[in-house]
Amino acid sequence: MTYRRSTVIGGSGFIGRYVVKRLAERGIVVLAASRHGGEALFLAPMGDVGQIALMDADFGDEARLRAALEGAESVVISAGILFEHGKQRFDLVHHRGPALVARLAAEMGVARLVFISSIGADPSSPSTYARSKAAGEAAVRSAFSAATILRPSLVFGPEDNFFNRFAGIARMAPALPLIGGGKTRFQPVYVGDVADAVMAALDSAEAPGKTFELGGPRVYTFRQMMELLLAEIARKRMLVSVPAGLLALPGALMEWLPNPPLTRDQLRLLLRDNVVSPDVPGLAQLGITPTALELVLPTYLDRFRRGGRTLAAELATRLPR
Repeated sequence: MTYRRSTVIGGSGFIGRYVVKRLAERGIVVLAASRHGGEALFLAPMGDVGQIALMDADFGDEARLRAALEGAESVVISAGILFEHGKQRFDLVHHRGPALVARLAAEMGVARLVFISSIGADPSSPSTYARSKAAGEAAVRSAFSAATILRPSLVFGPEDNFFNRFAGIARMAPALPLIGGGKTRFQPVYVGDVADAVMAALDSAEAPGKTFELGGPRVYTFRQMMELLLAEIARKRMLVSVPAGLLALPGALMEWLPNPPLTRDQLRLLLRDNVVSPDVPGLAQLGITPTALELVLPTYLDRFRRGGRTLAAELATRLPR
């Protein structure tokens, strides 16, 4: 498919910025919409002068969203939050907001819509995050039946909120917690592969109306990921099995922080396997060979080693690739 203009909702986010870059490389004019579009100036150099436009657009403002979609031939919804704060609630960001965008896209004649959900999306999950993702999928599909839904497992990359966070804890603390014994399984997928999946979904004549689950080439337990992380940053730390119940109170207290390292809802997510289903199409069906975790971690976790890295080198890794 050939597109002249695309809108990326959540374009300044972890996944969104990689999608913006790939769209711009195709010569597509991109409107990157986010709650604080003016703070996303780092996106502009990814394209030619004037190719990437920035816009403030909140899920609570239908008029702004309609303006963001005006003239777009394809729309990607990549907005998401890991914890609730202020007006940013799971139901708004993962459910009602995407539902509104999907409805507007259908009304305005958008040709393709891709919604980035989560492999943990489940209406019966104990996690509010996971339930809101499932509700969002259903609402988007109802409003825009040809939408392509992508469900990535744990997404890793230079700006991720998982390996960076636990590496930061390991730099300061004598031990890392193995929540629920560290037996939960994950299938980490590289953020660049997720962005490539978006592009493949926009190109494919078979993708509309389908759901794809995105996982990397290997499944790890939580313990194995922590062991890999510690080996990469060359630090010896104890790995202590901690029942999730013991972390409930600290999690509740940390929820009051502006950027909590762990919440009760995240604890619930960390206790459920997060791997692709063999019965659901994935990266292979989109023509993508997944990138190994071991190839990418060294490119951004070395700053957590003793001595770290130079500031210039650290800033360089923050540019999407």
